[in-house]
Amino acid sequence: MNKLIALVLSLALLQNADAQNYPVDKRRVLFHDAVDKYQKKVYSLDGKADSTIMIARDETVNLQIEYALIDKVDELQKTIELDSTLSHNAKIKYLRGLEIMLKGYVTNYKKRDFPVTMAPALVNGFEQGMLLDAKGQSIVPVVNNNIYGVGKILIDCFMVLPENPGTQASKTIIIRKYLASHPAEILNTLKTNTDLPFTDSLIAVAAHNDPMRLYDFASAHDKLSGRIHSNQDSLVQTIVLLSKSKSGQLYFPFLDMLVKNKITIEEIDKQKENDISYYKLLVKTRVDYVGRVIGPQKDTPMEMDALTKMMVSKAKNAFISQINGLHDSPDPVRFKVLEPLNAQELYYLCVLGEEEIYTSSYIGVFKRIFQKMKVPRGDSLILSVNADYFRKFIKMAAAYNTLNDFLKSMPQENATSLMRAFMFGLEKSATAKNMEDAVDVADSYSSIFEKNKQVAQLMLDEANWNFTRCQRNNDKNGQVVYMLEKTLFESADTSKNIDLAQKLGIPPIYSVNYNALVDDSGRIVQQVFFYGDEDKDGQNSYANFMSLFRGKPEWSVAENPNWVTIKSTKGKPVWIFANKPLYGENDPDAKAQAALDQYLDSKDIHPTIFIHRGHSYHVKYSLEQIQPSAKIVILGSCGGYNNLHEVLSISEDAHIISSKQVGTRTVNEPILEEINKAIRNGKNIEWMSMWGDLSKRFTGEAKSRFEDYIPPYKNLGALFIKAYKKQVEVEEN
Repeated sequence: MNKLIALVLSLALLQNADAQNYPVDKRRVLFHDAVDKYQKKVYSLDGKADSTIMIARDETVNLQIEYALIDKVDELQKTIELDSTLSHNAKIKYLRGLEIMLKGYVTNYKKRDFPVTMAPALVNGFEQGMLLDAKGQSIVPVVNNNIYGVGKILIDCFMVLPENPGTQASKTIIIRKYLASHPAEILNTLKTNTDLPFTDSLIAVAAHNDPMRLYDFASAHDKLSGRIHSNQDSLVQTIVLLSKSKSGQLYFPFLDMLVKNKITIEEIDKQKENDISYYKLLVKTRVDYVGRVIGPQKDTPMEMDALTKMMVSKAKNAFISQINGLHDSPDPVRFKVLEPLNAQELYYLCVLGEEEIYTSSYIGVFKRIFQKMKVPRGDSLILSVNADYFRKFIKMAAAYNTLNDFLKSMPQENATSLMRAFMFGLEKSATAKNMEDAVDVADSYSSIFEKNKQVAQLMLDEANWNFTRCQRNNDKNGQVVYMLEKTLFESADTSKNIDLAQKLGIPPIYSVNYNALVDDSGRIVQQVFFYGDEDKDGQNSYANFMSLFRGKPEWSVAENPNWVTIKSTKGKPVWIFANKPLYGENDPDAKAQAALDQYLDSKDIHPTIFIHRGHSYHVKYSLEQIQPSAKIVILGSCGGYNNLHEVLSISEDAHIISSKQVGTRTVNEPILEEINKAIRNGKNIEWMSMWGDLSKRFTGEAKSRFEDYIPPYKNLGALFIKAYKKQVEVEEN
């Protein structure tokens, strides 16, 4: 059928090619030429200056576009020129309209609202509009019956003087068409068009689409704010009420309940001034909202994001920052602030504070969750929060070695069911932009494989079962997700010798080629971040680090007030820049890092190895300074394992070493020593053999600490991100 359509169109083009010789008044030659000029531009849209149009994938569509914009326009030119009922000025007007139409198509080519396939509708709309305009009638029906892109260009065509009587009304129609597909632009548009006939209905739409944004506009003092305040929609009126309060942001998490009269502002007022009471109300509301989402009604409460963001803020600022800050204090002092919180409220501190919570803080909170329960069972805990963030909780329990305790707190059959749920439905939330659940599952497996072989086998079995399920359902995304999960799980058993790089089509993960680390000057550059601490941890770490180089004949050390430069004197050139861990007012260590960054930038020096040293609460500052040139990133810190994803957003192929728990100098130094020995000798870095050699160097507590360090080839969460993105790219191409 497509071939038949293409043949018919081709014949039409051939027939029309011989029918374009007609007399043109010399006064209008330039106007015809202007139309012809844009027709030539249509031909060149595909990047080739020839006489074919190839801007759509389908050959038939390309022929339809050519027929409309070339042959049909040629016909219209002839019709206009030879129409004896049209005056000279009218003919000029319509020829200029044709030029504007073609220009609009060419100018807006590839824009979302102007699909290339609109060409036939655009030319037909122009012809219909011209017939109406010639009779002095409005073009509103034509604009109303076409998509936004067509209507927008047609209005421009008929604004040529004398302007069509329907252009102003058509502009209003076009605004409504545009906002129907771009609801996020409603308020910005209304700000300069407050007197549209449908302003009130659009304000109500904006309120339901983005209540927080309407709140911001309602808080202003302008004409639009006045229209918002006078709007009678119940949601709008509730938002207006909140906008009049200085504490409006504190009410917003409860907007859904306020609109449905399930809570009053007075009831919130009783809680909002006290961090503990307010946090408790937030948690209670979150549990209720999640229950509605997963319940039979599948209800989605308004502003769940606002609720979650406020919970994160309160969890971090009111609780986690305090227990982190008191990490050197005895537990009764350190965790006193948590005494009023129940098990559910402590649970949310863990899952919402993942990026901030120290290892020791997490362990303390985890213990107190079960101390607060009358019957300390993990399954009861998960049910009490409607399974909210349960994958995150399990992932963190695995990372911090508390998963066995968690699973043992419930009957075996319930633990099995929970882990099956942990593995089920990952395809529903996995996208190229957000794969958090699937990554959490992959992240957890390395720890589980080392600590609980039975649970690890269950996860592998479930990955295989779910893969088969997705095959049966012809779910391609699900097949990709579970294929990656089971492949990564199988690779955790190094005796199987699975080459993940080859199997998943990702860059090498078992080694780093020496040449990949070398810059244009033939050297390997490292940058090390140190922090001055009140407890001297950073200063002591710096002293230990420098002992690897001071007085060693193979290294030279040059001092600077803000940093130290270390260079190899034997073997291949290796340069190491480390800021000094300065301590005092106004963050002198931050200034030292900034001075070093500026120096490296001025010399066009781009490190390929980045090393963070110090407490986990400093990690975010190190991550801000890592460059895309990074090939190896070492996060020797507490909780560094949880920062993998951010590193990969900076350098997607970086090899990452991190610690699941407490980073320690006794492990960090040997790792750095082995890396430097390899690159100074011009050798590739082979992670598996290096890790095997390192494991023989540690005994006792140091060996236990070393086992919490994750080498690049075991960073399954990071590997999932790389592999999933690769699979998505393959599917798209």
